[in-house]
Amino acid sequence: MGTSLPLPKYHQIYLILREQLQEGRFDQEGVPGEHALAGQFDVARITIRKAMEMLVADGLVSRRPGLGTWPLRAPAAPAGQPKPNPQQKAHLTGLLENIVNMGLRTSVRVLDSALVSAPPAVAEALGIPVGAPLHKSLRVRSTEAGPLSHITTYVPQSVADFTREDLEREPLLMLLEAAGVEFGGATQTISARLADAQVARHLDVAVGSALLAVTRLVRDVDDRPVQLLQGLYRPDRYQYQLQLSRVGSIDAKVWVSEELSAQFH
Repeated sequence: MGTSLPLPKYHQIYLILREQLQEGRFDQEGVPGEHALAGQFDVARITIRKAMEMLVADGLVSRRPGLGTWPLRAPAAPAGQPKPNPQQKAHLTGLLENIVNMGLRTSVRVLDSALVSAPPAVAEALGIPVGAPLHKSLRVRSTEAGPLSHITTYVPQSVADFTREDLEREPLLMLLEAAGVEFGGATQTISARLADAQVARHLDVAVGSALLAVTRLVRDVDDRPVQLLQGLYRPDRYQYQLQLSRVGSIDAKVWVSEELSAQFH
């Protein structure tokens, strides 16, 4: 007999805050105080305190009276330890065409669009200096069944300039193409995330619900990064299908991807 017990509320909050710390969400202004977080998650302060104690124990934050709570940077990899090879990530055939097609078949609501300074993690991914101007946009994409995804995108201003009204009319990739960008491909990673209070509200799910997390880096034909996307999708309304084929000699056959399609409802 299999039973699954829900995670305690403080542990759910810990997981959400840990993910936000890994994204660099609190790098500039620090982690909100217990009172603010208690209001955000609609829990007692003791629940927030337990979650914060777990973050401190993991070495993810530092708490100092009068100075607040601040992220702690992960230590650098030891000398001689190989770094992850970006080429080992899956390059997905047909991805860009599929994304544009989805954009044309769904509706989008722009929550925010502004010119901001590139934070360290985003700057590194896009290969631009920290503080360089870029467009940050927050959007919710929906189908007839309701909200489908919460999407955060970053585009260097040097790549394209556009307005909030432009985003409300056309998919972002089409705007970039109109600005002269020639797409070369995209690298994408897929994982799982828990919905925080803000995302849960926009996707009409409970705080702590599991979501499909997609990070996508789009490059042009010269291999220059032109867009970074961080998307959170409702798994009950969205799924990926990847077709595989076997290639290679008999003693060294491997699976390779041929095509990626997305289904949503």
